[in-house]
Amino acid sequence: MSGKTVRPGEVMLPEDPATARGDAHLVFIGCVRSPWTKDAPRPKNPREARERGGLARLEIAPPYRPALRGLEAYSHVVVLAWLHEARRDALVIQPPHADAPRGVFALRSPVRPNPIGMTVARIVHVDCDAGIVEIDAIDFLDGTPLVDVKPYRPGIDAVPDAVVG
Repeated sequence: MSGKTVRPGEVMLPEDPATARGDAHLVFIGCVRSPWTKDAPRPKNPREARERGGLARLEIAPPYRPALRGLEAYSHVVVLAWLHEARRDALVIQPPHADAPRGVFALRSPVRPNPIGMTVARIVHVDCDAGIVEIDAIDFLDGTPLVDVKPYRPGIDAVPDAVVG
């Protein structure tokens, strides 16, 4: 375990997954540029990031820039990122907003065995040649590695009858 304080009801992994041999080879395609640093208060979710303002951008590395072609036809994008500053050793945590501990797979917390973050953002501008996707807001730290970018498709991605626990 990483030496972090374990609160009542929390369940930790015996070893940090970051130290285990990987199952897959993940390639970072670029990084997030946002106003949020780890030394300053940052938003807890995309809604709060929008409320606090501050455009953000996705910087795509040169080899992956051709993959942006056609993205400008969409209004929103799904961003998947590697939350590189997050702990990976917890299975059950006590979130500040909940009255009891919950499993990390029932939370949107960055604390999880594979800290992959996901958000949906409004596209402001796409520059394929420069590898820049300007977005309305994001709750990821500046410099967060990008895993993938996908167009948001309401007919596929929106679930009108979804239930939230």
